[in-house]
Amino acid sequence: MADLQPNTQPTAAEVPAPVVAAAPKKKAPMTNPYLWGTGRRKTAVARVRIKPGTGEFMVNERSADVYFLTDRDRSDVRKPLQVTDTAKSYDVFVNVAGGGPTGQAGAVMLGVARALVKANPDFLPKLREANLLTRDPREVERKKYGQAGARKRFQFSKR
Repeated sequence: MADLQPNTQPTAAEVPAPVVAAAPKKKAPMTNPYLWGTGRRKTAVARVRIKPGTGEFMVNERSADVYFLTDRDRSDVRKPLQVTDTAKSYDVFVNVAGGGPTGQAGAVMLGVARALVKANPDFLPKLREANLLTRDPREVERKKYGQAGARKRFQFSKR
């Protein structure tokens, strides 16, 4: 019992100094001028960035008129800007992948509409009225076993 020592308080040299927290850093003002919107249609996904500008519209680093070949798709992607009368007010930059041309155009349209609402919430009623903020839920139905397709059957033979 000789090794037991009585309880003693630690001396000042043995007590660690208190840790002083650094003052919180102030965040720098946001310098990113872009507003983002994501659009989906069938299997196509469009990531849309808009910023105030002159009306430039780029899709996958090409002009929208070069990327989309049909007049219907070209007018669809610009429809949110036309409804809000901001066709010459914003530059639009889009990365789109998956699906076909019509699905990609629908995805771009939804992404542009969502980005415009972030830019100005006053656009929400106009875009809602034009049905541009609703995601189209239709998807391709899967092929079933024992059939030629999702609904089509193999030819039936009685004998």
